[in-house]
Amino acid sequence: MLQSSTIKFLKDLKKNNNKPWFDANRKKYEEAKTDFANFIQLVIDKHAKNDITIKTLVAKDCLFRINRDVRFAKDKSPYKTNFGAHINKGGKKSMLAGYYFHLEPGKCFAGGGIWMPMPDDLKKLRQEIDYNFVEFERIIDSKKFKSVYGDLSRDAEFVLSRVPKGYEPDNPASEYLKLKSYIAMINIKDTALTSKDLLKKTIEAFEALQPLLNFINRALEN
Repeated sequence: MLQSSTIKFLKDLKKNNNKPWFDANRKKYEEAKTDFANFIQLVIDKHAKNDITIKTLVAKDCLFRINRDVRFAKDKSPYKTNFGAHINKGGKKSMLAGYYFHLEPGKCFAGGGIWMPMPDDLKKLRQEIDYNFVEFERIIDSKKFKSVYGDLSRDAEFVLSRVPKGYEPDNPASEYLKLKSYIAMINIKDTALTSKDLLKKTIEAFEALQPLLNFINRALEN
């Protein structure tokens, strides 16, 4: 579970997204960041019993910076209004598929996968899906995956209008070959963030996702 003060800090930051306020509340930020890091470390330690590839990770190597890169952004707000953690065996900078936890009041979610992989990696993954679609379909149609996620995310930004070049429209895997990102997510209500069940809910989400990550990373690493 997370502390209510951590949630409050993020809410206050959203209302006061400027450097003077942040500097005046830096101690609260450090406390909130530590609370989030402690939770992520619990997740890592617990889930590493299922996924040994993350066993040696420490939370600090998985957390993203709160400062925004505003060089090319219209929104010049200096800080993110969320804490995020990307958990995989290569750490947050790895290009492999991994688990993700996003803490933002009103917009919290858990899940993961691979977001907008580079063209060569996307080509490898589509080929793996095409060659081993029975296995892929078994993963995403499994009772555990279905009960947690339903399906992969099909947001418009993640989907091509037609199958990619080199594949026939009637390919059995066509609806998945059209994807540009392979992401699965569950929303988490604010009331659950400070609940003792948050860790259990997160671990269950990651367990359901693990076979898909294994499939994706096998394609990328081979």
